[in-house]
Amino acid sequence: MSTDRATLDDGGSPHAPPHPPIRSYVLRQARMSPAQRRALDVLAPRWCLPYAPRPVDARRIFGREAPLVLEIGSGMGETTAAIAAAHPAVDFIAVEVHAPGVGSLLQKIDAAQLSNLRIIQHDAVEVLTAMIAPASLGAVHVYFPDPWPKKRHHKRRLLKPALVHELALRLVPGGYLHAATDWAEYAAAILDACRHEPLLANTADGFAPVPAWRPQTKFERRGRALGHDVFDILFTRRATP
Repeated sequence: MSTDRATLDDGGSPHAPPHPPIRSYVLRQARMSPAQRRALDVLAPRWCLPYAPRPVDARRIFGREAPLVLEIGSGMGETTAAIAAAHPAVDFIAVEVHAPGVGSLLQKIDAAQLSNLRIIQHDAVEVLTAMIAPASLGAVHVYFPDPWPKKRHHKRRLLKPALVHELALRLVPGGYLHAATDWAEYAAAILDACRHEPLLANTADGFAPVPAWRPQTKFERRGRALGHDVFDILFTRRATP
């Protein structure tokens, strides 16, 4: 599940006093297994990238020229690792704030020696705006972000128009934005935000079929067990608006 700051500011008075950013996650005291803690201590220096307010140099990091995919909210890393393993010619950067998830994904990277996958443990909006250059991504994956179902919490949702625009700017022409959720009302809101983004074109008439590259996630299995439908939203970057 995606766990990142909700959006860039969607407006507001330029004279308003500063206020803390609205985030789409809450950092709680995490319970970590000994294996996850060891992975953070031992493996992070090899597989994690530190947050820095400058664009990442993917060619230097991965030692090659390859398409780059950003995943926002990799959770425990099960799906992230499976996709990276299935696409060795593509490089991946996963962004996750929660330490147990980072530790879990580090274990998977090390076990499979996934040289095409790195992790940034930081707020995804800050990573996007400071570390990802325009027109540098082949794709963005956002799978099962927190739906924040209560109306008063909708402001915390990640995929709102301002962030969709920033994601679109960072895609190469023909690159894609792929989101999935089991929350119908949120799915409709994401679809609407993408439809109204001039840089993006829908690959379907509405919601898309599940692409072959997306394995079933833990959150999808949980949602289906609760009787939820699952919605995929898949848009590509236009060559021109």
